[in-house]
Amino acid sequence: MKPKIFISGSSGFIGFHVAKKFLEKGMKVHGFDSMNNYYDVSLKKSRLKILKKYKNFSFTRGNLENYKILLRSITKFRPKIIIHLAAQAGVRFSIKNPDSYLNSNIYGTFNILKIAHNIKVKHLIIGSSSSVYGANKKIPFKEIDKTDHQVSFYAATKKSTEALAHAYSSLWKLPITMLRFFTVYGPFGRPDMAYFKFTKKILKGQKIDIYNKGKMYRDYTYIDDIVDGIFKILNKIPKINSKRKIKNDSLSPVAPFRILNIGNTKKIYLLDFINTLEKILDKKIKRNYLPMQKGDVYSTLSNSSLLRRLTGYNPKTNYKIGIKKFLNWYKNYYN
Repeated sequence: MKPKIFISGSSGFIGFHVAKKFLEKGMKVHGFDSMNNYYDVSLKKSRLKILKKYKNFSFTRGNLENYKILLRSITKFRPKIIIHLAAQAGVRFSIKNPDSYLNSNIYGTFNILKIAHNIKVKHLIIGSSSSVYGANKKIPFKEIDKTDHQVSFYAATKKSTEALAHAYSSLWKLPITMLRFFTVYGPFGRPDMAYFKFTKKILKGQKIDIYNKGKMYRDYTYIDDIVDGIFKILNKIPKINSKRKIKNDSLSPVAPFRILNIGNTKKIYLLDFINTLEKILDKKIKRNYLPMQKGDVYSTLSNSSLLRRLTGYNPKTNYKIGIKKFLNWYKNYYN
């Protein structure tokens, strides 16, 4: 029998694609989303409209911080697996609006942890971020690296949720997998992400802002590869004192808790990414070079070998192909 899956943030970028994949596999999915106006709500409504076409999909609108609504939504559905992807995202917005990050990312995640324990879910999967690696200089980033020096409030809240989840897992033997996402992009993406903003401005003939004069690297991960990785870990449930020993495993020695990087494992120079946009769009880009922004990091690169050893995860999408797919979607959607 296929498991029932509860997905928070189901109208968000990653949540939408994950929900759609599982619905296509014939699974029952209940989505939960606040539909807030951090970015264009019409995009969230478009995603939700697509999901509602599936007969196995149901939905609750609500805030994670509202424990009563969240509890009622989850207990009524009785999922075997919870995928918690709802969060207040964005490094730059967290500098100006830290309160919303505390409320959504920390209090909201705590509510998910409490309910997951109460209903004894089989597996709780929680979205984290590559930003927790912060000022780390050694790359590629490994899950077993120390992560003590976050440089944005967003990253600090994500690191805090990892600590909360580990404590809860240790106390109640709740099986939890934390996923550290690396710069996810693709169709139906987030308008606050650089590649999305670049595209919008380029097509309007406007200047794009390029921070640190473009001297940055990112591990751009196409959404289909992210979804594939999440699908593969559904039944890879962390267990205490697992007999299967895996090299450089992040499995906790005291809890059924594991952290996994999920990235493309390729370091892409930002200016190369921008030049690819210019070539595919066949438009000369007007560039405004700026210094590094507060809270930003110079480079991210995922070592996703642990995920590969566990599941056979193998990201397939070259960033040039991924950009082309995104641009095709963008032109059709905003036509």
